[in-house]
Amino acid sequence: MRLNGKFAIVTGGASGIGAATARLFAAEGASIAILDCNLPQAEEVVGRIAEAGGKAAAWQCDVSDSGQVKDAIEEAVRSFGEPHILFNNAGIAIRKTVADSEPEDWDRVMEINVRGAFLCSKFCLPHFGSGASIIHSASVTGITGVRGRAAYSTAKGALTALTRNMAVDYASRGIRVNCVCPGFVRTPLIRALLEDPKRTERLIGMHPLGRLGEPEDVANAVLFLASSDSAWITGISLVVDGGFSAGKTDEI
Repeated sequence: MRLNGKFAIVTGGASGIGAATARLFAAEGASIAILDCNLPQAEEVVGRIAEAGGKAAAWQCDVSDSGQVKDAIEEAVRSFGEPHILFNNAGIAIRKTVADSEPEDWDRVMEINVRGAFLCSKFCLPHFGSGASIIHSASVTGITGVRGRAAYSTAKGALTALTRNMAVDYASRGIRVNCVCPGFVRTPLIRALLEDPKRTERLIGMHPLGRLGEPEDVANAVLFLASSDSAWITGISLVVDGGFSAGKTDEI
């Protein structure tokens, strides 16, 4: 097992990519602390992990709140010991242009997606030893333009920059920092897009590999970055998007 004896903190682990990653980490031998604002749903994930023989616990936490993050991480460390992995996955999306965005909506996206990654990293770093791994959940929209996602794309682009800077800052401590950039994955974040069959078909057609992603596709990439398989990799943005960002497949 690639994470045997490790302790991983997963934010936004109640659903989607976070839940899939928490389950995969546990199956690979890690103890899991899930931080999520939806405690009942997070506890359901914990229950599934326990049923499979794994070890996990959940804490209710708004990752944009400094006090809540500090308290949740300290409680998790008291429960499981020194953490080895942090997956900053918590995030929200608002589909609007700059002109259509309300300031409070813009601020909330930044608070959860960027400030949340900052706070969780800040309060985990004092507990990390050499060999620890931080993975931010960015997005393909952070490296290529996608219409109507001004705040979300900006936040995810910020995470790719944060990844590079943290990688440089903490390399001397033996701490690696990377991010994943998922394409369109079947999670609650894109539920509205999938309610229209024609829109779904058009979206699938934008992915050269011919399908949308599943949470497990991204979880496998996060596992690689969390494990010793990527021991000489830091500061990268690993795109997991079925070819979405590679180019257009239409004949010209």
